[in-house]
Amino acid sequence: MARLIRRGLESEAIAVDVTERGEDALWMAGSTDYDVIVLDVMLPGIDGFETCSRLRKEGVWAPVLMLTARDGVEDRVAGLDGGADDYLTKPFSYSELFARLRALVRRGPAERPTVLEVGDLRMDPARRRVWRGEAGISLSAKEFAMLETFMRRPGDVLSRLQLLEHVWDYGYENRSNVVNVYINYLRGKIDVPFGADSIETVRGVGYRLREDG
Repeated sequence: MARLIRRGLESEAIAVDVTERGEDALWMAGSTDYDVIVLDVMLPGIDGFETCSRLRKEGVWAPVLMLTARDGVEDRVAGLDGGADDYLTKPFSYSELFARLRALVRRGPAERPTVLEVGDLRMDPARRRVWRGEAGISLSAKEFAMLETFMRRPGDVLSRLQLLEHVWDYGYENRSNVVNVYINYLRGKIDVPFGADSIETVRGVGYRLREDG
């Protein structure tokens, strides 16, 4: 399969490197700026899911397409949550594969960490887990959603309306104090027990998460 894909890509004047093991893919991707990476799930050694996850942890942000015969929903979720950008199951048409690769190349590399980190504050959105340092923090669904909104835009001032739109729905009006209430809840869990002051009030504008966490 790898040889066939390589032949097809090279016929389109695309330069291709091939390796059969996830371990080899790690050092190759770490030493070469690839436009896109195609990963099969069923690899000898570490599988495609683990390979993708490690690539992201090592700061390799080239778009990743997972290619596999495993088409279960759980497998697709595992691949995407592990840092993959797209997922194609076998059998497939080469025209669709090439189209998906072209779309990923247009997107280009960009940081899309699977674990968000701001200072010593960490969040794993897929596993719904939060830590400060090594200490786990239990959050409600709304608290988690609010913190995720902050952690995806550290240093940015977010208005109460922006927080309402991201965490709740349009049924809440801007004058509602629900944002203030949940800011206090969040501070009580991620700041107060640790002697931290990471969520700042910007008077008359909104709130922000300090870039140093």
